[in-house]
Amino acid sequence: MKAVLMTAAGSPEVLQVQDVQNPGVPLGETELLVHLRAAGINPIDTKLRQRGTFYPDKMPAILGCDGAGVVEAVGAAVQKFRVGDEVYFCHGGLGAHQGNYAEYTTVDERFVARKPASVSFAEAAAAPLVLITAWEALYERGRLEPGERVLIHAGAGGVGHVAIQLAKLKGADVCTTVSTREKAEFVQKLGADHVIYYKETDFVQAALDWTGGEGVDLAFDTVGGETFHKTFPAVRVYGDIVTILEPDANTIWKAARLRNLRIGLEMMLLPMLQGIVEAQQHHAEILEQCAKWIDAGKLKIQVSETFPLEEAAKAHHLLGTGSVTGKIVLLMEDK
Repeated sequence: MKAVLMTAAGSPEVLQVQDVQNPGVPLGETELLVHLRAAGINPIDTKLRQRGTFYPDKMPAILGCDGAGVVEAVGAAVQKFRVGDEVYFCHGGLGAHQGNYAEYTTVDERFVARKPASVSFAEAAAAPLVLITAWEALYERGRLEPGERVLIHAGAGGVGHVAIQLAKLKGADVCTTVSTREKAEFVQKLGADHVIYYKETDFVQAALDWTGGEGVDLAFDTVGGETFHKTFPAVRVYGDIVTILEPDANTIWKAARLRNLRIGLEMMLLPMLQGIVEAQQHHAEILEQCAKWIDAGKLKIQVSETFPLEEAAKAHHLLGTGSVTGKIVLLMEDK
């Protein structure tokens, strides 16, 4: 099969298409062999490419946590899926288990969900990591309730654009930060109630004005760095803030302490890194529910660009610009 191999840490050019042996011979008892049709590209992919994977002794590596495709073979004990089923999932790509920048992969059936029937493989492959991240951050770390007010940073981004929709599905009011008028139109179509142009406006003051001076119930930081601690004053007393980035060593915590904020840290990849089976099964359950919403027209995944598998390096260059709306996806040739 063809696969994109990461031959060393470095620039996008370390990603090289090569012919490698097909996986899954023999299949594990509960494993699926999936003929991949698309693979989502996420910031974690570019970070691992730049600095090296979590398993440097297992090089070269195949990146890509997100995949969508068709089940081609099943292990002897598989119960949920059959050959021909269309699936999507977030599994592999961190350096230990093969990722999805390839034509085939294997994945345990417990970590897989049925692909939403109403969308393309590209849209399905763009979805898993961002859906699970936003779901856990808002619903589980942030304990979001109907009627609450939420500030979501970078609402036009991969995680941000699904976070807006999940918050609205919960019955929350949403304000979000964007950098351009075009992105403002995009997030408003997703349901954002209030848009803040952070390059022109103090987002803290804008959030306070929007909430009558009280502050939002929950802030979701998808940016990190100074944005994390600068957001503290925008959250109400006894409110929540959740970040998907590791807080900087220079984080100024005083405003959080003075407001008795509850801090939530969301690392969606933790179950895969630590082999926590129950949590990975929960991720599949999240994807099953989101598939229902997608097929009902209540949740949309924005794919901004697609590239053939052979142009993975070009796709990484584009993601590195930081200007992408929604997601970037690699497409495999249908053979």
